[in-house]
Amino acid sequence: MIHTIRTTSHFASAVYLFTGLFLTTFLIPGALGADPRINLEEAVIVAPANQTRIENNAIDMLLDEVEKRTLIRWSVADAWPQDPVPVIAIARVDSLRNIMASEAKNLDIPEIRTRGEEGYRILSFTRLGAPALIIAGHDERGVLFGCGRLLRELRMSQAHIGLARSIDIDAAPAFPLRGHQMGYRPKTNSYDAWSLPVWEQYLRDLIVFGTNAVELIPPRSDDAGDSPHFPLPQMDMMIRMSDLLDRYGLDVWIWYPAIDDDYSKTGTIEKSLKEWSEVLSKLPRVDAIFVPGGDPGSAPPKILMNLLEKQAGNLRQYHPEAELWVSTQGFHPEWMDEFLDILHQDQPDWLNGIVFGPQNRISLPELRARTPEQYPIRRYPDITHNLRCQYAVQDWDAAYAITEHRESINPRPRAMANIFRLWKDDAIGFLTYSEGCNDDVNKIVWSSLGWDPDIKVIEVLRQYSRYFMGEKYEDAFAQGLLALEKNWEGPLIANPGVYTTLQTFQSMEKNASPQDLLNWRFQQALYRAYYDAFTRRRLIYETQLEESAMDALRHAGEWGSVIAMKEAEDILDQAVIKRPASDWRSRVFELAEALYQSIHMQLSVPRYKAISYGRGANLDLIDRPLNNRNWLKNRFDEIRKSSDEEERCRALDRIVNWTNPGPGGFYDDLGDMANQPRLIQGLGYKVDPEFRQSARVAVDYSPGLRMSWIRFAETRYENPLQMRYNDLDPNSFYRIRVVYAGEMEYHGEVRIRLEIDGEEIHPMMQKPDPIEPLEFDIPRRLTQDGVIELNWRQNAERTGSGRGCQVAEVWLMRMTDS
Repeated sequence: MIHTIRTTSHFASAVYLFTGLFLTTFLIPGALGADPRINLEEAVIVAPANQTRIENNAIDMLLDEVEKRTLIRWSVADAWPQDPVPVIAIARVDSLRNIMASEAKNLDIPEIRTRGEEGYRILSFTRLGAPALIIAGHDERGVLFGCGRLLRELRMSQAHIGLARSIDIDAAPAFPLRGHQMGYRPKTNSYDAWSLPVWEQYLRDLIVFGTNAVELIPPRSDDAGDSPHFPLPQMDMMIRMSDLLDRYGLDVWIWYPAIDDDYSKTGTIEKSLKEWSEVLSKLPRVDAIFVPGGDPGSAPPKILMNLLEKQAGNLRQYHPEAELWVSTQGFHPEWMDEFLDILHQDQPDWLNGIVFGPQNRISLPELRARTPEQYPIRRYPDITHNLRCQYAVQDWDAAYAITEHRESINPRPRAMANIFRLWKDDAIGFLTYSEGCNDDVNKIVWSSLGWDPDIKVIEVLRQYSRYFMGEKYEDAFAQGLLALEKNWEGPLIANPGVYTTLQTFQSMEKNASPQDLLNWRFQQALYRAYYDAFTRRRLIYETQLEESAMDALRHAGEWGSVIAMKEAEDILDQAVIKRPASDWRSRVFELAEALYQSIHMQLSVPRYKAISYGRGANLDLIDRPLNNRNWLKNRFDEIRKSSDEEERCRALDRIVNWTNPGPGGFYDDLGDMANQPRLIQGLGYKVDPEFRQSARVAVDYSPGLRMSWIRFAETRYENPLQMRYNDLDPNSFYRIRVVYAGEMEYHGEVRIRLEIDGEEIHPMMQKPDPIEPLEFDIPRRLTQDGVIELNWRQNAERTGSGRGCQVAEVWLMRMTDS
């Protein structure tokens, strides 16, 4: 069931079954004091014989997951055992009355209340002197999520099951929609290799933390037609996954892009209707379809909405109660206005809601304010990517960005919680955008917050660690995940805590059992810890090598240019000849193989047939240069072509003095967090994680470029990139030198303009390709008060992500002549 009523208050509020329960003397004596263990090793499950399929699957999930962790399988009965053994009674609250009535003489407790749809009550008490529990679900999903919550509370190890203390949990979700997109397609970093049993296990893992919806992807999308990893054809797996989700009572969404060329043509629409029919007619369950307005797709709103009106009727031939949702992704300002006009003027009743996702021209609060109230909004947050994405890692160090890249293992629990909470009241819930199990922690954080937005992040991580790793890891692993997130904060070269994080995980690794070491979640954390530490060690080493190479170049006048370049090259090549921390590097490769075997993560293109480096295959990038080695060697090759020694020495001098702006000048490397003092940051990440009104550091790697061109500062859409200079000499003339770098794929379409204090310095122009510094004179009247503010703007009418206003280096040079 999809809920489409917008709410700004907790979904759980004010829905009660007034069959009140007041636990007093029936808690285990002393349970709230000395923290005794409640032993459940010999427990019996008591459940009605007429349970529904979903309720039976919930109990099976509970039994299976307990057995996997303890080697104990509880027995199941439909009546209370006569002996004083531990009992766990599980049923919907309306069915529980019958169970309770048959045992009234031994229970002597009032009836139970629950708090609303999907809610549950779990409480412990004593019966015949033995511990007992009741899981009362408000409905089928309440039973399912109640069993999941018990799994999170249990303390389990081989041959041991128990609770730390008495519990009385009365819970219901704050938001009615809590899900994740999980597409069985080649573009993912792991999903395309999963068999149905792996899918079911992962689905159970998500259910335990409150997930109630999954979004599938049809066989045809913006993707390759096949994967070497597929265990089943795409349509066959989609059918089985739809059925699997139905067996657990979860909502089935489909992300269905409109990717044909021209939907204004009748033939194109008919082809699309036929394709949808062929897919939808085969699926046992569909609750909703989400069609992105862009990314991918490029149909103007009027044409798109005409298509979707027809598809809505098509959908409901096969799934009468299914809903149709659409996003405004990729719309430029005119299209956004056109779309919102359609909603206000036509108020299409076939449309059930709006999706807010990546590449959205306006913010979620603005979209909510401008959308008619009858259309709820669902979030589609990108939790899987690190850069060039909706929620990029704040000022991610270039060393990480060019090696671990866009889709690495990325636990970001605190960032995810901040993003969730900022705009939680503007939507009814979420289905996240995910491309694999690399974002596993992020999924759990979102699901947990969707149930309880006020839960502490550390509590989510402790539950995660206890359930997936075991009680002995409860705090250590949770703190380790937080440490992995901190590894990515600030300049890497100034973050020795990266080594402390590795030591923390090495300690756990040393004491881990063979079974622990086979756990893919443990392997993921180890992979990240080793990779991060190796990258920092290599960054320090290669930075030192470059400093030594530059020292050699400074002797060109004394030694001769050819000898100086040869000496510098020999120094730089030590990065390959004598790598540091080779044992850490080897461990990364071992863990990559382990992850391929355990969860089919494809961390390499040649080894594991990943679809591309940018789709999680960062093992192949582990040795990318972290200094200017390649750029310098290319420059040396060019310099050697000259037969003029003086010219060669002048060229080397320009390299040595690259960042020198001259007397009274200023230099900023805008992609270097330690060297951008004049960059105006804007609102900042905490309140602006989409960087709509903030500058951010970004990276686009291209072999042979300077590091200062690979990294840059950028702003999005209409937001200008700004720098401010103070204390300039009012009697001097200044010239600006600037490097417009950034994502090369946009160079053909991006135009950029520079203004200083509102006066145009250069008009809209295309970025140079290849990249090269440009120089512009600054009128003296602009600097006479000693202060100037630089503003760069792009041609913001483009569709897409809004990226393009990207500046790498800026020199402000005081000239000697006016």
